[in-house]
Amino acid sequence: MRLVIQIPCFNEATTLPETLADLPRVVPGFNEVLWLVVDDGSTDATAEIAKTHGADVVVKLTQNKGLAVAFQAGLDASLQLGADVIVNTDADNQYSAQDIPRLVEPITRGTADLVIGTRDIANHNEFSFLKKCLQRIGSWVVRQASATDVSDVTSGFRAYSKEAALQANVVSQFTYTLETLIQAGRSDLAVADVPIKVNPTKRPSRLFGSKRQYIRRSAGTISRVYAMHQPLRVFNIPAALFGIAGLVLFGRFGWFYLTSGGEGHVQSLIVGAVCLLVAMQMLMLGVLADLLRSNRVIGERVLRRVRNIELTVAPHASPDAEPSNES
Repeated sequence: MRLVIQIPCFNEATTLPETLADLPRVVPGFNEVLWLVVDDGSTDATAEIAKTHGADVVVKLTQNKGLAVAFQAGLDASLQLGADVIVNTDADNQYSAQDIPRLVEPITRGTADLVIGTRDIANHNEFSFLKKCLQRIGSWVVRQASATDVSDVTSGFRAYSKEAALQANVVSQFTYTLETLIQAGRSDLAVADVPIKVNPTKRPSRLFGSKRQYIRRSAGTISRVYAMHQPLRVFNIPAALFGIAGLVLFGRFGWFYLTSGGEGHVQSLIVGAVCLLVAMQMLMLGVLADLLRSNRVIGERVLRRVRNIELTVAPHASPDAEPSNES
């Protein structure tokens, strides 16, 4: 079996040597361990540093396209290398590479397709009280959206089986952590988590400029991905609320009409009619969205089969080959 450890990077020439130095070359259950670095259009010497410090393959993007795009490019390259399991970690070395054997163990045992390395958020000294609260609330929301029990949904330290990697389709350009977890949970892949250790922070996160921006963009990602997988629930719930409100208002008008002729209560009839019209529109949108979901599922199945065919027909890329440039 072949394990590929991938590291998406953007201007990480300073921290990358230490991260690569901590990676293992031997992991129980695997015959070979490869290191793959995805250079997301860095303007420093990230690619050269990766080559000189032991990276087997460097995938260089022509310009900075964001963490999610770099992550997907890493998955695609890892599959082309013949990976049976793919581990993703961060270039700033915040995750302890000593936990990689523990991270991949549920996959090698055949009990999980995706394994998340969960940090001890409650006792994380570098997280403020506000950040811990936001982390708990955000993780609860994602657990409901993904139908999983993962306690640390934003952790980038995770392992993918070949099947999970084939099914991963990242649409967001912001971050992959939330989207791929919701996709996996709603695609009936087996998701597990294991406790991990973290290293001292080397630098502040560059993924977002402020907590408000991170919350806004994360909320948008969660809402969009959940709507893609559960469109009927997304539209039927507000449709039911508007429908109930409309019926109540119609009932109110009917009561006054029978008891006093309804004079002065026409507004209840008008607002009730508007609510029922909105409810009907929401129901129709839900049906259309569900039809689009069915087409998306079919498209994802076709894409997975195409990827499988490509991996079967084309020979696996050699780690000694020249690194590719992704457009």
